[in-house]
Amino acid sequence: MTGSSIGMKDQDSSEREKFETELKTILRASSEKGILMRVIGSLAFQMHCPTFGYLQQAMGRAYTDIDFAAYNAQAKHIQGLLASMGYAENREVYIATEGERAIFDKPGTGLHIDIFYEKLDFCHTIYWKDRLEVDSPTIPLTELLLEKMQIVQINEKDVIDTIMLLLEHPLGDVDNDTINVKRTAALCASDWGLWRTTTMNLDKVKKLAQGYEQLTAEQKTKVTAQVDDILARLESEPKPMAWRLRDRVGDRVKWYKDVDEVQ
Repeated sequence: MTGSSIGMKDQDSSEREKFETELKTILRASSEKGILMRVIGSLAFQMHCPTFGYLQQAMGRAYTDIDFAAYNAQAKHIQGLLASMGYAENREVYIATEGERAIFDKPGTGLHIDIFYEKLDFCHTIYWKDRLEVDSPTIPLTELLLEKMQIVQINEKDVIDTIMLLLEHPLGDVDNDTINVKRTAALCASDWGLWRTTTMNLDKVKKLAQGYEQLTAEQKTKVTAQVDDILARLESEPKPMAWRLRDRVGDRVKWYKDVDEVQ
């Protein structure tokens, strides 16, 4: 785990409420206009973990921005919506990423919005195609898990979010308020690099969870059991020949993309 402290600081309730209130306002406005925007990042985990969401603040996991997944076909509608709400876009980001990412800031408020169109593309690529309609107001739980697990240099904030998710939700083969391990296994079986990073990070989460004094012994045991169950499912999933050949090469060949900082 990287030593980066990004997303880790004491954050009082009023500051957290500022982000949460703004997010609800944006979601309400986008829904009224028929714009499909799904929450990712820290606020998505908070929204989807009503029982264990308190762990973010207890463990010093702060909000730094508001993140969304969206389809590029609605990019102009999103630009117009956010402009009407006082946000200014950094057009250089949208142009430089060829329409894959957009960044907006609301002057004088400290509010920052990051939008990822079609996919999340950091160490590995997590695609949104046909998945944003599956859950609301966040992306599906499987993609929430992989959002964190695809980060090679995983940060403490990512570990905390993952612990919350594993404590809150059961594993299964569907998306209905469940971590769809069937889909996770299928994605990892089609991409050795994603499998390598995901399994590596699940092991880290299991080990690091044991050191948090904010977790009870029962909660630590639950995290371990959830991780072990996911790892077993990933291991048992049938792998194609291309995956098995890449597995023979292993870590001798780099399996991920470098990124400056995954936020």
